[in-house]
Amino acid sequence: MTEQRWVWGAGLATISQDGTVLDTWFPEPALGRSPEDVDTAQLDALVDDDERRAVRTEVVIVDIDLDAAPTSTSDAYLRLHALSHLLVAPNELNLTGIFAHLPNVAWTNAGPVHPDDLRHLRGSLLRAGIQVQGLDKFPRLTDYVTPVGVRIADASRVRLGAHLAPGTTVMHEGFVNFNAGTVGASMVEGRISQGVVVGDGSDIGGGASIMGTLSGGGAHRVSIGSRTLLGANAGIGISLGDDCVVEAGLYVTAGSKISLASEPPLHDGTHPVVKGVQLSGQNGILFRRNSLTGAIEAVRRAGVGVTLNEALHA
Repeated sequence: MTEQRWVWGAGLATISQDGTVLDTWFPEPALGRSPEDVDTAQLDALVDDDERRAVRTEVVIVDIDLDAAPTSTSDAYLRLHALSHLLVAPNELNLTGIFAHLPNVAWTNAGPVHPDDLRHLRGSLLRAGIQVQGLDKFPRLTDYVTPVGVRIADASRVRLGAHLAPGTTVMHEGFVNFNAGTVGASMVEGRISQGVVVGDGSDIGGGASIMGTLSGGGAHRVSIGSRTLLGANAGIGISLGDDCVVEAGLYVTAGSKISLASEPPLHDGTHPVVKGVQLSGQNGILFRRNSLTGAIEAVRRAGVGVTLNEALHA
């Protein structure tokens, strides 16, 4: 085990009256093991009891082995922070069983609340101007991390644990799940599901969808290369290489029957047909639908797939 496969952090944990750890904020997680003399003075000054939300806070110091499974709520939160602080890339740490360590939380504009406490707290919360903004296991990224050089139009659509590289723009309808995101400047106007990685200079068009592995899909983790365009309302269940284009409105899955329109025709005049999985990850392909026959076609293409507006991603 190398030192680089560990992450540590000093954090502030929020704990409900029944002892449930609701969340943990790690301001400055770092690679390696925690030193013997961790300075927690700034966090100590934030320790408090909040009777409005029936919670208290306490300082914790956590070390995690990135190759081992999560063991606690604070451990799970440190893994999500490590992703969002860009200390590790998606799919480079063990998240097995993470849902069991993330309690369902009532997220308010004043911080987390145990859902079971809402019944007797709701009146006083309303009088204090505290609103419930969500009920989920995952909080918003921007409540814990401010990613450098990133634009997020609607913070509620990006979860803690998203990996957003500098230059990334997430527009209002874009969504980025945990353990997913970008590794370079990208435009995100569609959905990036758990486990999906988008390369530098790529564009996920409005309403586009990328199949994840949390439910309904297979084990393949979809990736998108550099300078690739996933058109508006399009979708993929296979990986795309560099300089690819998927036509707007077209959904390509591993089982899709695709005509190789760039290949010489067969003796009957038709082009060879393959399944989508056979083209997964290949570079320089335009996926389109034939407007006369309705068949999905793959056409080899040269040059750059898409060029982003530099002013939008500076």
